[in-house]
Amino acid sequence: MQTKELVRKVWDKCLPLCEEAGVSLWDVTFEKEGRSYSLCVYIDRDEGVFVEDCEKISRGLDPFLDEKQFDSLPAYTLTVSSAGLERRLSRPEHYEWAKGRDVDVSFYRAHDGVMGICGCLKEKDGDRLVIEQNGELLELDMNDVAQVRLHFEI
Repeated sequence: MQTKELVRKVWDKCLPLCEEAGVSLWDVTFEKEGRSYSLCVYIDRDEGVFVEDCEKISRGLDPFLDEKQFDSLPAYTLTVSSAGLERRLSRPEHYEWAKGRDVDVSFYRAHDGVMGICGCLKEKDGDRLVIEQNGELLELDMNDVAQVRLHFEI
């Protein structure tokens, strides 16, 4: 099973589980980390996510992941957690939600001599990301962007 198909199936299964638990589904990822794999489900709620919320989703998902269709997957760890304060933005709705907020952008290669910047997200349109930094609008090509995360300062 391909990663995109796995993520879609888990997403589809998680939506009603999240609705029932009173949380929203933020993201689902399946990634290799070193020699092992992780299937991560990220959830969110305005009031915050509690361990009990994660447990409900995990317990609801376990029987589904034990089905024969998933037998070909490499061994993995299932993690259900909060999207977090420095959550990764990856879906169009994430960028829409984050407009007007500060984000951290990291690059695959140095961009103007730096590997990352912080600024206010103004727009995400296809392969174009617009960030305001120090009053200047920066247009970035998403093909150069490794990751965008919500910025958080203590």
